Amino acid sequence: MNLRVLRYLVLSMATFALPCLAFSAAGQGSMKVEFEHFLGDQALRVDDVQYYNAAGQSFTVSKLKYYVSNMMLYSTDGAEVSFGGYYLIDEDKPDSKDIILENVPAGDYNAIGFTVGVDSLHNCSGAQSGALDPVNAMYWTWNTGYIFLKLEGKSPASKSPGHLFEFHIGGYKAPANCIRTVRLQMPARRAGAEIYIKADISLLLSAPSQVDFSKLSSVTDFHNAPMIADNYAHMFSIVNTPGIR
Repeated sequence: MNLRVLRYLVLSMATFALPCLAFSAAGQGSMKVEFEHFLGDQALRVDDVQYYNAAGQSFTVSKLKYYVSNMMLYSTDGAEVSFGGYYLIDEDKPDSKDIILENVPAGDYNAIGFTVGVDSLHNCSGAQSGALDPVNAMYWTWNTGYIFLKLEGKSPASKSPGHLFEFHIGGYKAPANCIRTVRLQMPARRAGAEIYIKADISLLLSAPSQVDFSKLSSVTDFHNAPMIADNYAHMFSIVNTPGIR
């Protein structure tokens, strides 16, 4: 093979390779997933707003935080894209409510899924870093494992000292497994779009099981925890515009 032929082949290969590289780069993008907290039609405000549960009992919320993990996107052609990572959504930290999914393949996606909680492997791996760092006060010291969701506040109906209520929900072993999987349908979206997820605390306290603060104001172990977990599995929905209920 002479030098002229060799040069031609190299240039030809480069010509065909460049569009492929460009397509690969253009075929990847990101999506922003934003969690918004509400009580029915009212945006959640910590401490200074009085809400009512399905039993007609007034209450205020002082803390809301929970883990989401194993984010998934489902495309209209049946493909599934999985994203690793653990995220601690904390009402007191606005930035924590925004999750950026990187390297989203080109395509149309009409559903999103995620896990509420921390899987059994990471529950058994001891204290960790990042979102799973014990400094976040979501790791039980009395029992190895993570608290998947914390909801705290006050209600005149509560018979606990100071009329407090607290729901610290966790556990990954049957019959008290509180890991829940959520899948939400949505209008088709592509990389570059934003997804807004509404978390309705009124549903956390009512659907499918209604919480009566006069009878149940504290859940901090496996007793009643699966019931609250079934409720938080139903509290999420897709909204089309931020702040729109």
